[in-house]
Amino acid sequence: MGKYQELAAQIVKNVGGKENINSLTHCITRLRFKLKDESRANDEVLKNMEGVVTVMKSGGQYQVVIGNHVPYVYEEVMSAAGLSAENMGDSNTSGVFNKLIDVLSGIFQPFLGALAAGGMIKGMLALFVAFNWVTDTSGTYIILNAIGDAIFYFMPIAVGITAAKKFNVNQYVGLAIGAAMVYPTIQLDALAGVGDPLRTLFAGSLFASPVYMEFIGLPVIANNYVSSVVPAIIVVWFASKIQKVARKVIPEVIQNFFVPFFVLLISIPIGLLAIGPVISFLTDLLAAGFNNLMAFSPLLFGLVLGGLWQLLVIFGLHWSVIPIAIIQIGTMGYSTALVGTFGASFAQTAAVAAMYFKLKNPKEKALVIPAVISGLCGVTEPAIYGLSLPKKKPFIFSMVGGAISGAFLAQMGVIQYTMGGLGVFMVPSFINNTTGEAMGAIYAIIAIVMAMVIGFTLTFFFWQDDTVEIMEPTTTTSNGKKEIVMAPLNGTVSALSTAKDEAFATGALGKGVLIHPTEGKVVAPFDGTVVTVFPTQHAIGIVSEQGLEILIHIGIDTVQLEGKHFNAHVTQGQKVKRGDLLVTFEKEAIEKAGYSTETPVIVTNTKDYLDILETEKTSLSSANDELLTALT
Repeated sequence: MGKYQELAAQIVKNVGGKENINSLTHCITRLRFKLKDESRANDEVLKNMEGVVTVMKSGGQYQVVIGNHVPYVYEEVMSAAGLSAENMGDSNTSGVFNKLIDVLSGIFQPFLGALAAGGMIKGMLALFVAFNWVTDTSGTYIILNAIGDAIFYFMPIAVGITAAKKFNVNQYVGLAIGAAMVYPTIQLDALAGVGDPLRTLFAGSLFASPVYMEFIGLPVIANNYVSSVVPAIIVVWFASKIQKVARKVIPEVIQNFFVPFFVLLISIPIGLLAIGPVISFLTDLLAAGFNNLMAFSPLLFGLVLGGLWQLLVIFGLHWSVIPIAIIQIGTMGYSTALVGTFGASFAQTAAVAAMYFKLKNPKEKALVIPAVISGLCGVTEPAIYGLSLPKKKPFIFSMVGGAISGAFLAQMGVIQYTMGGLGVFMVPSFINNTTGEAMGAIYAIIAIVMAMVIGFTLTFFFWQDDTVEIMEPTTTTSNGKKEIVMAPLNGTVSALSTAKDEAFATGALGKGVLIHPTEGKVVAPFDGTVVTVFPTQHAIGIVSEQGLEILIHIGIDTVQLEGKHFNAHVTQGQKVKRGDLLVTFEKEAIEKAGYSTETPVIVTNTKDYLDILETEKTSLSSANDELLTALT
């Protein structure tokens, strides 16, 4: 069984089943579903599911927040729902703004990891230059700069591929469109280096444009499309319209070759003749307008953007700002659009750190440390959804820290030279990697301190946890009922948190214990019914007459043995008595094959019980020892 297979199955079930899913993508921490009918999703079930942080609805997306391991859950959900990249077609997002957010997030999310990596490498290189460890003429600099800069320089290619997927165009056609946009000999820099222009269109106006070549007699306005974003997106969208027409006109037997032929032959020339120049004019105006807004009141802009940034992230609306920063870097070589947001994640992280000293619920307290580590790296969703937002005031205090640090950075005129890094890894992006000028990075560090002091201080002194303190449960409950689970194996017992499989160790599947068997025999832990015998016979599910559901999973990753060394003695639906033989397995052979035989015993419906108490024994006999006590 994959680490997140059961979790994925439950997610698919509770979003309304695979037939309710139009499409699925993921970002750093979230599964982003497009559902046919969101009312069919079980919001509360998902929110309270082990392994799910929370659920959000925004931008036409049904977002299930998972955490940093979301890529692995995503793969399992795709498998559980029978989805693939090829059948992720257009979704029915309504509203112009929702559609815009959907398109932008769908295009940028797939290469966000590469973008972050490139930004971190460029930031690291800027640090090297600032410390005079390398010069900008050395081979080391040239190679590292190429590694970090490649994703940014060839951005139209990356965008062409993901936009093609979004608009249902062949992705290699999208690649070809993006590559044509950055083809060296048609860039303005290259054309300007070979002589005077043939003529200048709109001479003397804001839109003056040199023409160095013609295409079938039509003037081609020269532009630099390297590092650009929007032209490639629009050209691929235009190509999708041509593709639809071509598929209707061209006989199916020759479509594989002639549809791409006509799509490329029409879309790229029109892209270079009309779409590219128009979009370049508009993006230049947008960048100028943004700079004028910043010039009008940097402090006010930084204050508002820094304060509201986390709200924008919650609703997925930050995608309306990120492309502006990418456009700025592509057109000007630097950006100011996102500078004011830098301190927000640190304010959030510090607020959550302060909560550690005030929280009464041990389970909530245990979430703080991983949330702080994640937050310092720039991923704040676990902190927001798991801790500060439900408590309200800490979230508001973090917004104050983000606002003040944002106003400081904007007022000091800090410039961002690269994109990609998050959290502490974003600091080097404020260093000019050509000159090594590092004052922006110093201001960024001051902003970190400022944001964290404000977030921590306000939360520590002005927030109190109103949760009733949770007491340790006793062996009886308000109604005095409990159910006993006997040991299904002989062996030694240890905490479930020590399991080698993260899904079990984190409790995502439910509470339980880990048994290290001394013999290869599993017996029924109570009277009940077998509800599941996995085809590979390495795991079995059984429910008691009172409704307690137990999963016995023999070994870790033993599903890969495909049933070898396992022998089930019961079938699905069979009634069993305590002590009846369920499964036998060849312990030594499994271990010799390189697999652990440690066996998680999990109460899969843990949430139906007040608590699950574990045995205090370290050595078990399946005939005589109590393993778990379920309190109701």
